[in-house]
Amino acid sequence: MNYNEVLAAARECSGPYCKACPICNGRACGNAMPGPGSKFPGNVAARNYDKWQEICVNMDTLCPNYADPDISFELFGHKFAAPIFIAPIGAQLMHYGDKYTESAYNSILIKAAAEYGIMALTGDGPDPNVIGCATDDMFKVGGIGCPTIKPWNKEAVFAKLDILKEKNVFAAAMDVDGAGLPFLKAINPNAGSKSVEEMREIIDYAGRPFIIKGIMTVAGALKAVEAGAAGIVVSNHGGRVQGGVPSTAEVLPAIVDAVKGKLTIFVDGGIRSGVDVFRALALGADAVLIGRPVLTAIYGAAEEGFRIYMDKIVGELKSTMTMCGAAFLKDIDRSKIWLG
Repeated sequence: MNYNEVLAAARECSGPYCKACPICNGRACGNAMPGPGSKFPGNVAARNYDKWQEICVNMDTLCPNYADPDISFELFGHKFAAPIFIAPIGAQLMHYGDKYTESAYNSILIKAAAEYGIMALTGDGPDPNVIGCATDDMFKVGGIGCPTIKPWNKEAVFAKLDILKEKNVFAAAMDVDGAGLPFLKAINPNAGSKSVEEMREIIDYAGRPFIIKGIMTVAGALKAVEAGAAGIVVSNHGGRVQGGVPSTAEVLPAIVDAVKGKLTIFVDGGIRSGVDVFRALALGADAVLIGRPVLTAIYGAAEEGFRIYMDKIVGELKSTMTMCGAAFLKDIDRSKIWLG
């Protein structure tokens, strides 16, 4: 199969909300929820995508011929094949169609990602079995994976971290921006937003590298450092928890300037090509997360679809590095892009 065939197959089984668009740019789904859309007014996912496209890359071929750039990436002492990881997505039955339950999707994703040499972050939700099934699948691939826990009350978070510890999972995460989800708002006590002190207690209890997802300001990034996070994800949850927010590309440079070197900086939101990955790295991110297009690829052709999509992204990143004079990831900096 090729990528277009994967997309065509996905269109047959990912309705009625997701259209498996040729470019997942947030326009066809708008504010369709259930579905992959954004919270009203429904323009944040599109803004995420658009702002990456406004960044141009600087070609430079008066340099040695880097036909096969090195894109290997070390994270928390483990070497990965690329600085491209998979963003957590949940509630597949509600938002994407009935082909896969959340656990069935995660099972394919975790194995496919590990075999490719990268790592999947998986989602969380009201179903208590989701984290358990995901950690079982991560255990089968040597623990490589990162369950992303919702900001439940402390007791619930600790119980989920106990499951991760039992299976010796590589890393843990929390999408603190999930505080805006309706099912969390209905839970007491302490479900939702977390203070620095509460996050520090959670991170200490985790006993492994901990990533805070949902950072959109310098102040938030500095709080994550204070809490002891090993990494942050600059993310607005694809626009699904709050309308009227800036894109991740817009806020990333200031966050990088504030905390670069103090923790690992990931970014997600509208990254759809290897050129976009290059742009994100040039702005200062250490690595990226990609979510919705990976889900579409798996709906289209399971493990094969995942490999086809990843080969596409990796090929585009390497080609861009070659054309812009970057042999290694460390060579990608702001001199490689044009901001106008």
